[in-house]
Amino acid sequence: MSEQLLLKELSRYDIGTFADIIYRNALLYPDNEAFVYESIRITHFEYNAMVNKVIHALFKMGVKKGETIGLLSWNCVQAAVIYGVAMKGGFIASPFNPRLTADELEYLITYSETDTLFVGPELVDTINRLKPRLPGVRNYIILEGSADDMVSFQELLESNPGNEPDLNVGVNDLIGIIYTSGTTGVPRGALYTNSCFISDCSTFALDVNVQQIDRHLQVTPQFHIAGNTWFRTFLYAGACTVIHKFFNPAEVLNTIQEEKITHMNIVPTQLVAMLNVPNIEKYDLNSMKLIWYGASPMPSEVLKKGLDVFGNVFGQGYGQSESGPAITHMPKEDHMVVNIPGADQKHLLSAGKPDIGVQVRIVDEDGNDCARGYVGEIIVKSRHIMVGYWKKPEDTKDTIIDGWLHTGDMGYYDENGYIYIADRKKDMIITGGENVFPREVEEVLYQHPAVHEAAVIGIPDPYWVEKVHAVLAPKKGQTIDEEEIIAFCKQRIAGYKTPKSIEIVPELPKNAAGKIVKKELRAKFAKK
Repeated sequence: MSEQLLLKELSRYDIGTFADIIYRNALLYPDNEAFVYESIRITHFEYNAMVNKVIHALFKMGVKKGETIGLLSWNCVQAAVIYGVAMKGGFIASPFNPRLTADELEYLITYSETDTLFVGPELVDTINRLKPRLPGVRNYIILEGSADDMVSFQELLESNPGNEPDLNVGVNDLIGIIYTSGTTGVPRGALYTNSCFISDCSTFALDVNVQQIDRHLQVTPQFHIAGNTWFRTFLYAGACTVIHKFFNPAEVLNTIQEEKITHMNIVPTQLVAMLNVPNIEKYDLNSMKLIWYGASPMPSEVLKKGLDVFGNVFGQGYGQSESGPAITHMPKEDHMVVNIPGADQKHLLSAGKPDIGVQVRIVDEDGNDCARGYVGEIIVKSRHIMVGYWKKPEDTKDTIIDGWLHTGDMGYYDENGYIYIADRKKDMIITGGENVFPREVEEVLYQHPAVHEAAVIGIPDPYWVEKVHAVLAPKKGQTIDEEEIIAFCKQRIAGYKTPKSIEIVPELPKNAAGKIVKKELRAKFAKK
């Protein structure tokens, strides 16, 4: 690369594509670390070369631009390379959740029209059992190590050149499918272009104030829209991502100390786990600039303790698989009031304000805009919302109307423009003719000193038709008294919103992103 005309080379790929970003980083920051994973350290120059080698390999295998390459893996640096391959080579990356059952995986791999499937070593047996049911998959590649009847990823790197491929990927080329969580039904694939992903990264880079010298610790799953956006944004900025395959709270604290981590994305349950690590004060956590949370509300007591341990580093984001994901955010400055007695802390229950480049409206069932304080559906317009659902045109028409993404989330806004999520439209409980938003009840339950986790659902009832039911997990060493909980709620919310029944469990079910899966709770009660 030393013989090339640097500035001319910087114009090789179209602006607004990740081909341009990946190559730019290799030219301008060749020796800076791009990814760290276990004992592997990869510079931006090496990452670009690895991406090129796999693109050349896929072309040799007969995979064409615009075809789908599937990815079934836990977090690893090889998965990050595959995303780069799709973004630079014009393939459509289709990441699958490793926690899905064999039948669910068969459906998604077939639905996505996956041609080539990259498989993590832990998932090889699952895929081998599925192979007879996947006639559309022509190539199987194992990401780490080796396996019978699968091509080795390492072999691809060793047998192909790292020079720039002879192709050009445009801003409107399709490069990724991100699946809805499937917690309320069959997952659908949200389809994205280079332009969508670049727009989201430019917005998110402002939200998290990422600099080229920063270091991000990835514990959020790479197949999830949040985890995908975080590593893409740090790649976009020419920064570094340190990857953990799985979340382990003590290992996270140690990595923050050893790798001088500046940024991290978590869910509230993960912060609770970190704060409960014995002797947390022994770790040097001073490098942290931002701990970003989402997926569920942050209990105020947890936030207070987090501020005591990590300092003023907490920010919040709200989005979904279809939105790209950036919709709203709440910066660090808005969190500081939690430690100020008498300060107005209402906005801590919000999802913040709309992101730059994002327009948000709240509308009623007729599409009319709601006044502040009134609950309606949150609809969103931006340059990074999905272009539609993969192979589901009717669902796309029902979800994107006149350019506005209908999120299915219910919420309202206040006099200062803060947006509050009332609940999912489908989760709303209608009991005795009254509407109850589970999140409002959960906020009250989290205030009880014995409650560690809370989920509120509606279950069938012969009198109320549907009644409010709470599923609670106690804090370690605590016990929960059902009658006391009901009395506690009645003092704080209307009687019709108060749970009429309560179940105590050791832990609530969660998906790979750490979000409580209410579908499992409803299914359990449907069997009773």
